[in-house]
Amino acid sequence: MDDPALLYAPHGEPGRFWNPWAPMTTGFSQLLRWKLRKNPYSPRRPPRVPVVANDGAYLASRAADAEPPSLTWVGQSTYVLQEGGEVFVTDPHWGARALLPRRQSPPGLPLSAIPAHACALLSHNHYDHLDAWTVDRLPPEVRWFVPRGVGRWFRGRKPREVVELDWWESARHGRFTLTCLPAQHWSNRISVKRNATLWCSWLLDSGDRRTYFAGDSGYFHGFAEFGRRFGPIDAALLPIGAYEPRWFMRYQHMDPGEALRAFRDLGARHLFGMHWGTFDLTDEPIDLAPAVLAREVAAAGEDPSRVHALAVGERFPLAAP
Repeated sequence: MDDPALLYAPHGEPGRFWNPWAPMTTGFSQLLRWKLRKNPYSPRRPPRVPVVANDGAYLASRAADAEPPSLTWVGQSTYVLQEGGEVFVTDPHWGARALLPRRQSPPGLPLSAIPAHACALLSHNHYDHLDAWTVDRLPPEVRWFVPRGVGRWFRGRKPREVVELDWWESARHGRFTLTCLPAQHWSNRISVKRNATLWCSWLLDSGDRRTYFAGDSGYFHGFAEFGRRFGPIDAALLPIGAYEPRWFMRYQHMDPGEALRAFRDLGARHLFGMHWGTFDLTDEPIDLAPAVLAREVAAAGEDPSRVHALAVGERFPLAAP
């Protein structure tokens, strides 16, 4: 349902969460049906994922004016935002696997480039977003912001500070306001039962610039509400991959056309694609999404200079708002 009030409705508590506007109905039988059918994209060719060298040395400085604001794509849903001497890492994943799927392209920055003063934003606990290998190797001083219920998983690990937030709750870090927002997704992990922990997206507001990180999400009316309530948004980090077959993936993963629609709903200045080129999770080739996105941009008459599928390791300077 597209009623904005449902975005603010009760959505559960640790142990049992749901999306009140559209509870998820797919389950094991649909998963089995998908896995037993022939992949229309087979046989697969080796993926072509562009990679540029980047040592990440520019992340070390804490001086507010030492480096211009920028976004760097590390791979999958991992972006590094640097602004005003602060560093934010979204869904940090430098690991070789997402439980079973192997990494198909190298991380765009060395893990050692992430400074101890960085903050990590987590959208949910799926293995291609929450990686234990990475968590254990980031500096223990990194401050983590996670959705409700996920904090328990971090107990006994290195992070010294883990801040749990519910949808529509905010926290401060320096001059930044971080707001936890709804997403249309779900959660699961071998050690944590299905939907026992919350999933979310994030809005980072520095006072000068607003960056929206969608995490993992199907298309839903929340994007229009976020645009209405928090606009203008300068940069929207949106998933564009892992979307086939649509009958199974539509609820939980946007395709490139839906990501472009979400970008318009948000009223954002720039779209940065993610969730492609790293792990082979669904039917389509992992490097297909950018080409499909470019076709959607052309068909919609959108300005291609505002829509970006960065190379792994590419650093994009963020212009003044």
